[in-house]
Amino acid sequence: MNLKTKDVDRMAANKVDNGFYGQDIISVSQFDRTKLDYILSVATEMKVLVERFGSADLLQGKILANLFYEPSTRTSSSFMASMLRLGGQVIPINNVQYSSVTKGESLPDTVRTLESYADVIVIRHPEVGSAATAAHYASKPVINAGDGVGEHPTQALLDLYTIIEGLGDVHGLKVAMVGDLKYGRTVHSLTKLLVNYPVEFVFVSPDNLRMPGDVLSVVQASGHPYLETEDVHNIVGEVDVLYVTRVQKERFTDLAEYDLVKDRYVVDSELMSRAKERMIVMHPLPRVNEISYAVDSDPRAAYFRQMRNGMYIRMALLAAVLGKA
Repeated sequence: MNLKTKDVDRMAANKVDNGFYGQDIISVSQFDRTKLDYILSVATEMKVLVERFGSADLLQGKILANLFYEPSTRTSSSFMASMLRLGGQVIPINNVQYSSVTKGESLPDTVRTLESYADVIVIRHPEVGSAATAAHYASKPVINAGDGVGEHPTQALLDLYTIIEGLGDVHGLKVAMVGDLKYGRTVHSLTKLLVNYPVEFVFVSPDNLRMPGDVLSVVQASGHPYLETEDVHNIVGEVDVLYVTRVQKERFTDLAEYDLVKDRYVVDSELMSRAKERMIVMHPLPRVNEISYAVDSDPRAAYFRQMRNGMYIRMALLAAVLGKA
């Protein structure tokens, strides 16, 4: 990423030169194995910190602007909790209908306004590339919390952390992604992140919700084996990770098309009876009908642990970009 004015005199400012200080976090393509190992390690330290002490003053005096143009529960609240647990403060803009956006204010002007008051900006926006646009105009670090059907890099990082936490390692795993692979930015980012490791992919979806070509090209270029199928029952017994996604009604222009696929895949006790004893089921949440509540008590259900891990990863990222990790 172009560091612009964000990294000027980093050492003079007595900041930790960790490779993240002052940087935007826009895409998983920014992360190699060294950076992944660093952030995952810091996330574990943050987990220990929260469990032992609840909070710290690492980011005391720092302010986060939480700018969300789309609804969010987990990502928005976990970023806020992350900043507060590290001793910082938050400007929450979780509903832009009450901001100057309704008056026609542009994204660049909104970002320039917020950086006047904040040290870091987290943005979720319905348009692909919006986070990169915000970063272009901002002189403070920008973190992508989801840009339309594009990417969701912090979700991919917490997903990776959850896989390692649940299975001990990533090497040699078979990872199945199930459901809405066309519009699901979480599976786009996770797939691109996992090509850093020797894994095998299975992409399970209806034909009209297949993984986009640009994501498949990343898998192909990396030489990772993958299979595309429409039947989850045939592969569930072989996989180590079953990553389930919601069919996103809000992304469909034709609701009749949505109705045809909305309940195509349901993870229930019967399906789980075919799965390995040692595997995990993941979901970025919110769920609608795609995972039965009966599965919640299954020790292989990792989605609530996944949700909690989001705070540790985002604490690590905030500390890193602000030079305190």
